[in-house]
Amino acid sequence: MTDLLCKVFIKDHENTASPRVRARYGTLSGIVGIIVNILLFAGKFIIGSLTYSIAITADAVNNLSDAGSSVISLISFRISSKPADREHPFGHARIEYIASMIVSFIILFIGITLMKDSAMKIFFGGEKTDPSIPAIAVLSISILGKLWLFLFNRKLGNKINSSVMKATAADSLSDALSTAAVLAATIIYRFTDIELDAYMGVIVAVLIMRAGIGVFKEAMDSILGTAPEPDTVERIKEIIFSYPEALGIHDLVIHNYGPGRCFVSCHVEVDGGKDIYASHDAVDNIEKELSKELGIEGIIHLDPVAVGDPLTDELKKQIHEIISAIDERMNVHDFRIVPGTTHTNLIFDVVVPFEVKLSDGEVISKLCDEIKRIDENYFAVITVDRQ
Repeated sequence: MTDLLCKVFIKDHENTASPRVRARYGTLSGIVGIIVNILLFAGKFIIGSLTYSIAITADAVNNLSDAGSSVISLISFRISSKPADREHPFGHARIEYIASMIVSFIILFIGITLMKDSAMKIFFGGEKTDPSIPAIAVLSISILGKLWLFLFNRKLGNKINSSVMKATAADSLSDALSTAAVLAATIIYRFTDIELDAYMGVIVAVLIMRAGIGVFKEAMDSILGTAPEPDTVERIKEIIFSYPEALGIHDLVIHNYGPGRCFVSCHVEVDGGKDIYASHDAVDNIEKELSKELGIEGIIHLDPVAVGDPLTDELKKQIHEIISAIDERMNVHDFRIVPGTTHTNLIFDVVVPFEVKLSDGEVISKLCDEIKRIDENYFAVITVDRQ
């Protein structure tokens, strides 16, 4: 069903890297979400009002808020598809993360409101629920509808890697679970005369708030920036090292400006004794291949290093041994020697994982002490690179 809708309503639906195609996916998701949620709202609101069920009525209002969330998603995809401009040189794709956060606020508001209403009914009482057949029927249909929306939005979200659609899918799943809890309470009351409507309302509220917190956290992580996927990093390295000119790589950073707008910057070590134009040409080809294969724009700095110099190789080996003795998780790159009349500078970067508890100053101090033991005339110029 989902694939059929994509083929019918989305032109060039396979080209998910295109901002225009992404916008069409967002439009399809938004319109389907609005239609389904308004129908569910109307059915549950009518039945909830007739049966005096606070849980069914609250579930109906939750569906109305979901329709509002679909409107927000629809608008966000329209904005995110806009091309880069002078004020926003990296495009507008990150608006999806803002939209996800707005959706999370709506979900949390609904959960808090339902919790309050349920608590009021538990402590102060209210109208008795009428567990009629129509109520059971509309709740069952609602569960099926929400499960379909969950699968629909999850599939679309995975296709175009959209945080908004994934948030909407998570919301739909929590709605299906909460409606199932309301249905269980209605059936229990019909056959046992034990009314659990308000208590199920509390359970529904907790599930809704839990979903809201999850969506909020994911959106916040995307805005703050998270570590890149290991598979992406490995694929980037594979492409770079497929060129024989690339001897080493360091300071690799992936900058994510939203779906379909990703940059990678890194330093690639090349033989300083070779033709610099040939090395530069290789780096240009690496950047082109990164764009073609991964859709990632590459910004690569050329780092010439001494290759085959006995002194450089020996000192670099000794520095590696010193660093490994301090913490085997640390590494060194960008090593070079600058000789002078009174002393010789050993210039290098040391990679220190965030898990290493030593401060940058302690790392530098330990290394300098050990290097002085090799030769008093060696002066270390060290840059600590936390990763």
